Amino acid sequence: MGFFDHLQKGGAFSLQAKKTQVRKVVQTRPVAPARSPTQTPDSRSPRVQSSSARSRKTLEARSVSSDADADARPSKRLTTPSRPRKRPTPEIRLSSDDDVSDSDTSFEMRKRLRTSASAEPDPERRIRSVKAFSEEGGRPFKMVHAADITSGQKAGKFKPAFGAGGKPTEILLQYPSASQKERFDSVVPKDNDDFRPIDDIVQVIETVADNYIPSEEAEEFNDEATGIRRRLRRALAVTSETQFCEAVEDYNKAIDRLRTSGSLVKHLNEIQRISLPWVERILTQIYARTVSPRVESLRQYENGTDNVYGELLPRFISNIFKETKLKSGQVFVDLGSGVGNVVLQAALEIGCESWGCEMMTNACDLAELQQAEFKARCRLWGIAPGKTHLVRGDFLEQESIVNVLKRADVVLINNQAFTPQLNNELINHFLDIKEGCKIVSLKSFVPAGHKIQSRNLNSPINLLRVQQKNYWSNSVSWTDVGGTYFIATKDSSRLKAFMNDSL
Repeated sequence: MGFFDHLQKGGAFSLQAKKTQVRKVVQTRPVAPARSPTQTPDSRSPRVQSSSARSRKTLEARSVSSDADADARPSKRLTTPSRPRKRPTPEIRLSSDDDVSDSDTSFEMRKRLRTSASAEPDPERRIRSVKAFSEEGGRPFKMVHAADITSGQKAGKFKPAFGAGGKPTEILLQYPSASQKERFDSVVPKDNDDFRPIDDIVQVIETVADNYIPSEEAEEFNDEATGIRRRLRRALAVTSETQFCEAVEDYNKAIDRLRTSGSLVKHLNEIQRISLPWVERILTQIYARTVSPRVESLRQYENGTDNVYGELLPRFISNIFKETKLKSGQVFVDLGSGVGNVVLQAALEIGCESWGCEMMTNACDLAELQQAEFKARCRLWGIAPGKTHLVRGDFLEQESIVNVLKRADVVLINNQAFTPQLNNELINHFLDIKEGCKIVSLKSFVPAGHKIQSRNLNSPINLLRVQQKNYWSNSVSWTDVGGTYFIATKDSSRLKAFMNDSL
């Protein structure tokens, strides 16, 4: 399933009481073999916002299988249908790509646009997990297989792919590390918005080919006539399960050979950053296997709450990482972390120590599921992430959060719907943060035009130097319209200068 779908497009947003915006992972369908027919946080859980426009149209995504040879296409080709024009609940896509359309535009161009938002190279970052490529890495470990999503009680939501009958074929997929293979069922969803295992397989192979394979070995994957990627597209175009499975098996053999020869390890050792599409692919897999099957639990809310649930999309978050110059040796804190998406993204994309605090029970439960699957997925992909810490409770009161704020380098606070009282309480906590710490928020903690004066010398906001930034459309889940955010840096020099001038 693909990375964050808009909730709506155009128009200003308005906060609406007792209405959650639940993220439902929607796959960006580079391929599809057959036609596919929250708990609300309170004032201290900053994933807030909604929109009054709830009946906007969703974007339609093109299948990569359209690149298959024209002369290989059957009269009734396997395609991915357009998104439904109406849906009962708002959706959030885990993808921050706003360049998808129903026209036959270039997949490579969309990828380049998304990649441009990726974090800057970090010479100190070590991407490869030594354990994942060792003999120990080959031992079985707990993870959610794709087949677990499409079998058991959920099997009725899926049907055999490629027009096959009987029991679905099991497909095993090898990841770049020495880990166990992941089990997939060769099925497609009956509902448009459900998990698509065939798409997931192809997207994994595309991601591996783009990021793990040395240039001297790339022909086996990328050759326009005989490459594995082309064979997968052709198999989908001609509706051949046999050809598809053969291409996957040849991919598995190639990965085993390249790992054994040391080519994959050598290539990963030379990489200093993880691109945004690569990050999105991994986070999407995690979300689809943990949060999506339990998304109804996030619809629960407490009577009397007046906030709604929303998310900052990965490209926006990736840009924040760049703007704040967050690096692998630093500390990131998300106050009001919801189901933990941003915490995991920071640990994966940047490799830093990453903290989050959330007080709503259901969101915390899902965050813990995501965290467990995050560790398994990083092992599959052979990546060493930063350490993640998810704390339950009020971020103003949790001792571990109070302590980590003192050494944090970047703090994220989505305070769009915070009350003035809560914002003021937060400002008092900024007294203890270290010099140079950057606080990212959607509303400024420093009023416009504020000046240091004798009568306000004791105000904590005198310690903050604020920059206003713009974000683009499709950066947040509650609107397609861009907006502003703020980066406040703790800088005592202005206050010291004022006091020295006053003497």
